[in-house]
Amino acid sequence: MEQDLLNIGFGSTVVAHRVVAILPPGSAPMKRLKDEAKDDKRLIDATHGRRTRSIIIMDSNHIVLSAIQAETISQRFATLKKSP
Repeated sequence: MEQDLLNIGFGSTVVAHRVVAILPPGSAPMKRLKDEAKDDKRLIDATHGRRTRSIIIMDSNHIVLSAIQAETISQRFATLKKSP
């Protein structure tokens, strides 16, 4: 079974079909979600030391942080879904 990988920046990828949501990090609920994931050891920081620009929620309940804009990752995700 071939799995499409979604590029989330700086050489990091996630398995595309496991992505539940791609969100911007600015709101208080997103900050709370990030803090709770960190406390529960479900947080994956893929920012490589840069500012968090998107939060990716996985079906495993893990939260992935990326330094790429949420809109950019969403466009990449849509492109993956269109390709045969």
